[in-house]
Amino acid sequence: MTSARSVRPHSHSHSHPRPGLRRLAVAGAALGALLLGLAESNVDTAQAAPTTPDATAAATTPAAINGQLNVCGTKLCNKYGNPIQLRGMSSHGTQWYAQCLTGGSLDALAKDWKADVLRVSTYVQEDGYETDPRKYTDLAHSLIEQATARGMYVIVDWHMLDPGDPRYNLARAKAFFTEIAQRHGSKTNLLYEIANEPSGVSWSRIKGYAEELIPVIRAKDPETPVLVGTRAWSSFGVSEGSDESEVVSNPVNAANIMYTFHFYAYSHRDEYLNTLSRAAAKLPVFVTEFGTQNYAGEGANDFTMTQKYLDLMASKKISWVNWNFSDDDRSGAVFKPGTCDAGGSWTGTGSLKPAGVWIRDRIRTADSFPTS
Repeated sequence: MTSARSVRPHSHSHSHPRPGLRRLAVAGAALGALLLGLAESNVDTAQAAPTTPDATAAATTPAAINGQLNVCGTKLCNKYGNPIQLRGMSSHGTQWYAQCLTGGSLDALAKDWKADVLRVSTYVQEDGYETDPRKYTDLAHSLIEQATARGMYVIVDWHMLDPGDPRYNLARAKAFFTEIAQRHGSKTNLLYEIANEPSGVSWSRIKGYAEELIPVIRAKDPETPVLVGTRAWSSFGVSEGSDESEVVSNPVNAANIMYTFHFYAYSHRDEYLNTLSRAAAKLPVFVTEFGTQNYAGEGANDFTMTQKYLDLMASKKISWVNWNFSDDDRSGAVFKPGTCDAGGSWTGTGSLKPAGVWIRDRIRTADSFPTS
């Protein structure tokens, strides 16, 4: 049996493909997909607005039904003040897998998968944002518009990973979120995730980062909920020997925020599950990333343990996003390798790995969004 400690200091390799030929091939494809996606975004937006207004159809999308979200107590609530649970998918790093985020794949996510939310993962390092801030900010803009046109919520994920101190990227984060909030702040379907997975730093340092960045965002967008990463790869500190009590006793001094929790069910067992349960009783929690595999997003699926998490999250209305909507060769990527380069197929289960079939089925389950 693998000890808890042996799975703690992971590099979180699920978050990027293996280096080498795959990455080089993907880089070229991603650039082409970026240019195509930017060109398509206007087309997609135009197509999403029919010439004959159909209010009934529009009101059936998650974003149309629920409107502007806000944090009420320990829950995420819709415009009617009712607690809701969002379920959806995270992109892989947009520097590698932009070709998996096309008009067709996003149509499938919204209509075939019936997803409520897309997490757009803009990596800061690992050949991401820091190499070309303009390119990756524009790509985020495009994906936000395309998801919005399909009636989904969008988590704008600042995917800082290594180094694990979010303050290393504070100036970049201020520049990125200032522009995102300036352009999209009037939208009612966004959430800002300001630090993907802090690691190797104290909770007080993460808290200080959040308290410096959030006012910058609020100056441009006073309403959108902000999601704050927690210590030890967003495990509430469990992966570094702590627990949620440090956040409970010393919360971020800001309103309309939630705290993030990530888990990988094969590796992260009852200690993590129990932490999530306790934390959600006292804090607003959003699971912005999880997998049915080990902490690297690979290996065997543990659907039984994952279902325990899903049952808990349903009972407490904890929103969740699965990792990841790509065709990376790891078991945690939902599409079979080659699917994205081939342009699909996107709908149904023929192009999906076992984890993709399983998670699609659970996203498709009818939502209950109370409106009265």
